[in-house]
Amino acid sequence: MGEIPAAALVGALGFVAAVVAYVVGRQSWRKVETTEQQRALVVAEEGAVRVIDEAKREAETLRRGAIVAGKEEVLQLRESHEQDVRQRRVELEREEKRVLEREAQLDRARESLESREQEVQRRGSELGRRETVATSKEQDLDKLIADERRKLEQLAGLSADQAKAELIRRLEDEALADAASRLREIRESAKRNADREAKKIVALAVQRVAAETTAESTVSAVSLPNDEMKGRIIGREGRNIRAFELATGVDVIIDDTPDTVVVSCFDPVRRETARLALEKLVSDGRIHPGRIEEVVAKARKEVEVAIIETGEQAAYDVGVAGLHPELIKLIGRMKWRTSYGQNILSHSKEVAWLAGMMAAELGLDVALAKRGALLHDIGKVLTHEHEGTHVQLGVEVATKYGENPLVVNCIAAHHDDVPHESEVSVLVQAGDSISGSRPGARREAFETYVKRLEGLEKIASSYRGVERVFAIQAGREIRVVVTPEQVDDTRMTALSEEIARRIESELQYPGQIKVVVIRESRAVDFAR
Repeated sequence: MGEIPAAALVGALGFVAAVVAYVVGRQSWRKVETTEQQRALVVAEEGAVRVIDEAKREAETLRRGAIVAGKEEVLQLRESHEQDVRQRRVELEREEKRVLEREAQLDRARESLESREQEVQRRGSELGRRETVATSKEQDLDKLIADERRKLEQLAGLSADQAKAELIRRLEDEALADAASRLREIRESAKRNADREAKKIVALAVQRVAAETTAESTVSAVSLPNDEMKGRIIGREGRNIRAFELATGVDVIIDDTPDTVVVSCFDPVRRETARLALEKLVSDGRIHPGRIEEVVAKARKEVEVAIIETGEQAAYDVGVAGLHPELIKLIGRMKWRTSYGQNILSHSKEVAWLAGMMAAELGLDVALAKRGALLHDIGKVLTHEHEGTHVQLGVEVATKYGENPLVVNCIAAHHDDVPHESEVSVLVQAGDSISGSRPGARREAFETYVKRLEGLEKIASSYRGVERVFAIQAGREIRVVVTPEQVDDTRMTALSEEIARRIESELQYPGQIKVVVIRESRAVDFAR
């Protein structure tokens, strides 16, 4: 073998030294680590023992607190239980006392009931004895009545049935007389009170209405600047006047009246259209058939506008809102419609004011009363164009345009054609009578006036016992003189009512008619 080089030997020794140093260092590190772990273990054990001690102390503290709280709660529950027991004991004592009082009351009631039962038994025996006595006395009384009845029949010469019939007849006569007398007293009393209140309400309403009395005719006069204008209106061979009459549907009357031409027509709207057109032609001066047709067309449009404005103004004046536009037009047309010479629009407005005031006095619906009164004669503007009475036409048009049924009844009942369904319709009828019967409000033809007077006298003269009949105050009152021997005081009341009802059903008249029945007895003798 050869010799080992010195460098290799040094390297080997160095490696061995490193290994030894590593081994020695590792063992030293393990000893230190073991020592540290043992020390940490001891510290942990000491901490655990300390935590366990503290936990035990806290557990002991909590246990003692829980014991104390439990004892306090037990004490509170014991006090509450004792208090409930005391209250129940008090209530039981009170209830026991009430039961004892109730038993005492029942004892007293039982004693009272026993005493009453004894009294009832005693009275029952007494009543039985009295009933026996009464039965015997009743038998005796029947015998006496039978004996007296036989004696009365012998004295009067009438049987019991005949006497009973005579007595019943006399009692019926007396009852009828008493009933008629009582009825007359009740009617007079009610009439006095009702008349007084009605007159008061009507007087207040009439005093507050200051309406003008106007009478209109079927002609309108148009003033001319000179008489030469008449010739221009007539035109060559009358062509202008014929064209005008054909376009307007009116009659133009040209006579000797200076500076005046008269337009005549029963349709007031056409007459107003013709009057307005003629005034425009006269003021313009150009009068020929073509110009006439143009001016008449313009006048017709102006009248239609005036009709709507008049209807709206009338509704505003009265205080009626929400009317259908067609009803507004019909109200406006009432301005050119008359009844017995009275303007229908003025009359309807006056009736609306009267009915509204009376409704306010009576606490009724003022708006409804005014509405029914304003529309009550609206059918009169349709009588020239449709068949039927103005009442029927008014009801149809009001129903068509959705008016309130009570307003329709005001229209239908203001001449008593149908029954009144509300107090408002009665007020409308009263306002219509007041407005139409005012002095000077209406005029009528002489033939109609005479016919009504004859009808009044004929109706009153048709009754038995009527001696003479007088229609006075222009037919507003009729006085009937009766024969005293044929008509007694009881019959007078019934006779006046029967005459009044027949007048209502058979005659047409404005306002109201007073029926007065006069009965007088005269004793005449002569001293010779």
